[in-house]
Amino acid sequence: MTIHQYDVKIRWIGNTGEGTKTYQSYQRDFVIESENKPVISGSADPAYRGHPERWNPEDLIVAAASACHKLWYLHLCAMNQICVVDYVDHACGWMDDAHPEKRGHITQVILKPHIVLTAGANLDLANQLHEQAHHACMIANSVNFPIFCEASFELEK
Repeated sequence: MTIHQYDVKIRWIGNTGEGTKTYQSYQRDFVIESENKPVISGSADPAYRGHPERWNPEDLIVAAASACHKLWYLHLCAMNQICVVDYVDHACGWMDDAHPEKRGHITQVILKPHIVLTAGANLDLANQLHEQAHHACMIANSVNFPIFCEASFELEK
């Protein structure tokens, strides 16, 4: 068994001079840093006084689910002689912040990848590989909400 470690630094940069004296006295802005990687600018969801132009944790969890699925899917396609030439996912996640016991939890994520394959590709196999990708994805294996995939395909002209 191999254990992988991922080190990141989350640095809050929202102290406007009063710290967290009141709910309104601070910004929710932060940066995500990791050695040799670009900085990610983050904040809270705008509904929680965050900046809309910055990534929020909800965006990041949907992006992580999408990216992990994509990476596994491309791997499986390569192993099964399915040639993908383009892959764009319009993933969407939903959060319920009104649940009495689980305030602020993701209820589901739907991945909606549009995949372009080379002419003559086996569309049935290409579609089936999404199920295998889902089971291999460490994000899908780590979260407590369902992740669905509604893929569409196009053959390269």
